Amino acid sequence: MEKRAAFSDLRLAGALIAPQLLLVFVFFYWPAAQAVYWAFTTQPPFGGSNEWVGFQNFEQIFTDRVYWNSVGVSFLFAGLSTALSVGMALLFALFVDRRLTGYRVHRFIYFWPYAVAAPAVGLAFRFIFAPEAGFVSAVNQWVPGLWNPALDGKDALALIVLANSWKMVAYNFIFFLAALQSIPRPLIEAAAMDGAGVLRRARDIQFPLLAPTFFFLLVINVTESFVDSFGIVDITTGGGPARATDLMVYKIYSDGFKGLDYSMAAAQSIVLMGVVIVLTFIQFRYVERRVHYS
Repeated sequence: MEKRAAFSDLRLAGALIAPQLLLVFVFFYWPAAQAVYWAFTTQPPFGGSNEWVGFQNFEQIFTDRVYWNSVGVSFLFAGLSTALSVGMALLFALFVDRRLTGYRVHRFIYFWPYAVAAPAVGLAFRFIFAPEAGFVSAVNQWVPGLWNPALDGKDALALIVLANSWKMVAYNFIFFLAALQSIPRPLIEAAAMDGAGVLRRARDIQFPLLAPTFFFLLVINVTESFVDSFGIVDITTGGGPARATDLMVYKIYSDGFKGLDYSMAAAQSIVLMGVVIVLTFIQFRYVERRVHYS
């Protein structure tokens, strides 16, 4: 008979889980409940208690062209950032997995960027790609105006995509390398003995076996692009120029903490949460069908 561990003293069990429950309640459930409350209410301009307005905040959001621009920019940013970070991480993992010269050093170098905080990444890229002081300034001397994120919206979007991808490459690299190293070596060696080249082995053996890892990283990277890109945008571009990098998560901050419109910011946060949930559902509903776990 299987024995199950159990607490004979319920007070001890409650004392052990109380800190975790308190953290979850204070930092998740309570803010979420407050956001829902603010999303369906509005604060009078001269103070006082909130007034119930129902879906008025959401109607104002969905009829705002500026907000729809933010939605479009967010989807474009998520797609470009995910494709670049996942693609580069897979390429690096394939090189390290082959154990070429210096692969131990490369393994360390590819890993450490994920330990850097997002604002620090944004600050570094803002300096490196500054048109007046970074290395790009030398290029601008030859071709004036070729790169200027402060004035060109496309350059600004490219800058935050590069910064976010650079940070996420390290995270994706870890999982791809672990998945590649879990593939039996005799299988790869047998394919090599049969005359299959590096690209053929990667296409016919490694890529199909990496499908579960691809799917996992797709979900993580898309979600991260929508909810964890505020630090990079705030430091590098501040949502500009002309709202070219005004992502949904950054617009929540600018409307709530700069414009002091907490009701609109709360409604936007609810919409952002809904977008992430829908995207995750679509990925599990349709993309996972092509994933084989055995």
